[in-house]
Order: sequence, then C-alpha cells, then structure tokens
Amino acid sequence: MPYGSRRSFFGTAAGFAAVKGRARAAAPESALDRRTISLNGEWEFSLDQKSWRTVTVPHTWQTEPECASHLGKAWYRRRIVALPSWKQGAVRVEFESVFHSARVFVNGRSAGEHIGKGYTAFALDISSLLDYEGPSTLTVEVDNSFDDAMLPRNNSYDWTPDGGIYRPVWLHVTPTLFIERLEIDATPDLASGRAEAAMRAVVCNRGGRTARFVLEAEVYEEASGLLVAKNATATEIPGGQTETVALPNAHILHPKLWHFDHPQLYRLRVSAGTHAMEETFGIRKFEVRGPAFYLNGERVWLMGVERMAGSHPQYGMAEPLPWIEHDHRDMKELNCVFTRVHWMQDRRLLDWCDRNGMLIQLEVPTWGPGTFKGMQSEPSEAILNNGLAQLRELISQNRNHPCVFAWGLCNEISGQNPPAKKFAQAMFREARKLDSSRPLSYASNTLHSHTDDDVAGEMDFLEWNEYYESWYKGTAESVRESLAKIRAKYPNKPIVISEYGLCECDPKNPTSDERRIEILKSHNAVYRAEPNVGGLIFFCYNDYRTHMGDKGLGIFRQRVHGVVDLYGNRKPSYDVLRRESSPVETLTLTRTGQRWQAALKTRSTIPCHTLAGYHLRFTLYGFGGLPMEQKLVAVPTLPPGGHFDAAAEFAETKPVKVVVEIVRPTASTVLAAEWKA
Repeated sequence: MPYGSRRSFFGTAAGFAAVKGRARAAAPESALDRRTISLNGEWEFSLDQKSWRTVTVPHTWQTEPECASHLGKAWYRRRIVALPSWKQGAVRVEFESVFHSARVFVNGRSAGEHIGKGYTAFALDISSLLDYEGPSTLTVEVDNSFDDAMLPRNNSYDWTPDGGIYRPVWLHVTPTLFIERLEIDATPDLASGRAEAAMRAVVCNRGGRTARFVLEAEVYEEASGLLVAKNATATEIPGGQTETVALPNAHILHPKLWHFDHPQLYRLRVSAGTHAMEETFGIRKFEVRGPAFYLNGERVWLMGVERMAGSHPQYGMAEPLPWIEHDHRDMKELNCVFTRVHWMQDRRLLDWCDRNGMLIQLEVPTWGPGTFKGMQSEPSEAILNNGLAQLRELISQNRNHPCVFAWGLCNEISGQNPPAKKFAQAMFREARKLDSSRPLSYASNTLHSHTDDDVAGEMDFLEWNEYYESWYKGTAESVRESLAKIRAKYPNKPIVISEYGLCECDPKNPTSDERRIEILKSHNAVYRAEPNVGGLIFFCYNDYRTHMGDKGLGIFRQRVHGVVDLYGNRKPSYDVLRRESSPVETLTLTRTGQRWQAALKTRSTIPCHTLAGYHLRFTLYGFGGLPMEQKLVAVPTLPPGGHFDAAAEFAETKPVKVVVEIVRPTASTVLAAEWKA
C-alpha cells in the first residue's frame, strides 16, 4: 500500500459504513495488499539496452560515480505477473515521478508517455497490454537531457538533474469503475465554529456500458476515527468516460483546525460501486489581509529554512523515507514551520508536513532569467504550455495537503522582462482558476532594483530573494533602504524574504560559516524592524548537489549554502539559526537550593505567534552524567511578547547538571537552557 495520504481499496458500500459516533472499522488488509502492489525494488537497468544490471527502484544513476555525468537516455525493465482475474478490471501503473521524460512500454507496445514534467506523478492504463497467461515485461525509457522546451529550461537551473525512476512505483488493480482522485476544499467559519468541506471525486468508467451508481462519502477525525459527516449522491458515467462528480458539502461542527503546532487531520472515504478511495485533509484558514498573514484568524509572523532535496551523495533524488524524515525532523528542531521549495516534492514529504506541522510553498520549476533567454515580447509557446501543464498537475495532485499554504509560480526570472512578465501573469490566471483558496506568489531577485515594474507586485504577497553582502553588493543598511522602498510602493502587501543567506562560491567575497552567522544576525535585525515583513526563509538548510556546483567533483559537485553539509552534519550556524528562528526570545535557568527556576519570554517580532499547548521539560542529570529525574510543566497560552516563570524540584541531592527545554505540542524542542554544577 502506498505510504502517504491516499489509499485505494475494494469493498461494498455497506462494508465501509461506520456506526455514528464510533470509530470506523478498518478495511480488510488482504484487499488492500492484493490490489495495490508495490513495484519498488529490483529492476534491470541499462544505459545502452545491451548490458543490463540490477538496481533498486527508486533509483537515480547520477549517484553512481561511473554514471554521474550521464545526461541522456537510460532504460529500466522488470517483469509483471498478471492474475487471470485482473482481466475483468482495470490495471494501471503509477509512477510518482520520473525525471524528466518517460516513455512506457508493456511487452514492447507503447503504454503512454509523460514528457518534460519530471516532478509530478502520472498513471497509465495497461490493461489491454498485459499477458494474462504468462509474465509481462514493463520497460521505461527515461531521458534527463537538458531540454530547451521545458521547465526547468536547459541547464539554467541550480540543482541536480538526477535522471531515473526516482520516486515510488505502484500497480493499481481496480474494477472498471474506479475513483482516480479526490479533491477537498475545507473552509472553517471562525465566527460560528463550523466548517464546510466541498468534495469532488474524479471517477473513471473503463467499462463499455453506462455505469449508474451511488457515490457515498464519509468524513472521520484522523486521530480518533470518529465519523463527523456522511452523505451520498446518485450519478451515472457513460462507458469509456472520466468525470468529476461533486458530492454534497460536508458540514462539520466544532472542527479541529490544522495549525503547524496542532496538525489536526481528517480523512475522507468515498466509495463508487465496489471501489473506494481515502484521502486525508486539514481544515484551516491561511489568509493575506493587507500587509499581514493570518492563520485561523490569528496574525502570525513566520520563519523557516529551505531544503534542497536530492543532496545526499548516496541517495540523490531517490531519497528513502527515513532520510526525508531525518531532514525534516532536523528542520523542525531548527524551529522551521514555514518553507518553500523550487520544485514539486515527494508526496511522502508532504504527508510528513501535514502530520508534523510545517507550512510549505510548492513551486513550478520556473527557475532563473535563462528561462526566457532569446525571447522578445512573448514567452515561447513551448515554455508557456509546459509551465501551464506542470502547474495543473502540481495543483491537482497536491491541493488536499493543508501544509501547502501557497503556490509559487516562478523563481528569479527577472520579472520586469516582457516575456517573463507575461508568463507569470498567465500562470497567475490559471492558478487562480484552478484553486482560489490559496495565495499566489513569485520569488523575485529584482524587486529591489525594479520595484515599480517587477511582476512580483501583481502577486497576492511579495517574495524577495535578498542577497546583499553575498550575490548583491551593499550592506545591511542596503537591506533597510530596499525594504522601505518596497513597502512604500506596496503598503498593503506582506513581504516574505523568500531567500537570504551566504553562498560560499564567490571568491570576491569573504566566505565562511562565521560570515554566514554574521549575515543571518544582522539581516534578521533589519527584518524585525520592518512592519510589513511577515515571513523569513533562510537559504538554506543543506549544502546541495548541483551541476552548477563550484565545489566538489562527480557526485560531490555542490554549492556550499547550508547550515548542514551533504550528509546532514551540523555546522556552528545551525545552532544560531535555531535560536534566531525560535518564537521564544529568551530562556534562563537558575538554582536556589533544590529548586530550579525557569523564565521565558516570547518574541514580539518575527518569528512570533501565540504559543498554545507548549510545556517546559526539566531534566536532572546525576551519577555519571546520566538522566535521573524529569519534570513537566505546562506553559499557559502566551501571546507574542508574553512572559512565564516556572519551577521544578528534584529529590536528587548531587546533580551534575539540569536542562530545561521548551517543547512544542508536536514534540520538537524550541530552545534549551542549562545549569551545571
């Protein structure tokens, strides 16, 4: 069964009904396992279709020293054994991503292709191509060549072009009538304490006759399994057609709202005939109101750090789940609750953010001014169409994730350039049509120099990649002057510093981790004095693999930007970023006899929000420096600029040290203070 938010399985509608107010019954595991089959694991791989060797999918050849520089075609193949009973249903193969172009064949016949869209999922119906009396061969031709007609365009982008089947692969065996996708738009009414979920099911009828059926929907609390809403609608779909069917809205009383500190989730189960699908979602309201962000009605000032996926030299873009979780747990310890990425991410990563509380902006990989090189007044038809196609897949596949707070359209495209500007405007119109609930933006690196005519000013909020003292000339005072100019032009829009930091790749500038710390602190001081800055995203979490890298060779070719290295080892700047990103400004610990007193103060400038459900954890270390006792003290709800004092007493009379930590409701720590004997 796929890891993540969506599940597909068989059963009658009655089999999925739950007693109102009670926990739902689990779907039969045998049905789940039998009809959603993992195609991960051993495949044969070749660069020339002559010599084949065994690899493990998910896989990228770019992490293998002998193939690290290969840009072009490669081939994967494996055997599939189809059961005779499958002939009565529909069989689809789903690739969560192949970079960047894939042509798929079954028994030498074409099953379809997915061209120039290397970060989104696709599924192909292979029912008619399988041999139901013997094994079938599934072959995938993969191409990661630099390409002038897709995004990211040619070699202009600054991350690794890892080719391969680098995310999971699944085989779905369903009835001929099946649900392909669920869409949920859940909106709370903060005044009434209610929520309404608009629900749609994309249903396919692969049979030859019109299917008449009842589409049934049930909504459950994910944590408790309690049924909170149920409805149904009768419909019909002609044979060979796919239709989007709207269900009656679900009305939920006293909803548990999703928040990065309280990532409450719901689960929607929809059945159509004997097929059903489940999808998790959250209920939350992220708003742009004038120059500020509001989450569930509360003004918030947010901070985080960007991560560049695919950077571990052993894994590349074929990251296993434990490494994805490692990095994001580490980012949460950095107090990251707000981030963005340059391309569409692994669904396992988004599921982690949903469940652990991290807001993320997903982007179409429109990277750099080179995207529009050679174009005059209009973007090329190929680039515009590819951008729109990737945008549509991005939104349709990720819209149900509550962690996704905004859609990013472009990054550093020189937004005053006519073809770039028209591209961004077309993307904005399409994104607004596809999803009116989320704000839209574009990360500009020219907003400071083209404040009046950069297309960033037409977005729902402003994003500025600020690199004074690194890529740009100037000082921290230049940051202050530019922010004042931007605010004067756009007084009613929040400003997100979508990137800032230090890249150790310019020999003209002094570079070191100490210099990174200096820029982080001095620029943060400027941002905190600017009233319209509502978000900060430090660039970046990790040093990252890239074909543009100025350091390292082969699989180690990289940019040195991060507070951790390629393997996740922390630099001194990690601890400084952790403290700078903390919503708690100060935490102290003092001793009086056997009593330890902690005092904390929350920030009143970015990053800050109301702390609810936090606690203090006192741990005493004694004999041999080992932990001996622990006390927990609940922290009352604290607004920005709030204070709280708490004390703990221990029985141990010879402590070696005592540590007090502030712990989020999601279990990550915010800040710590220590007393030593």
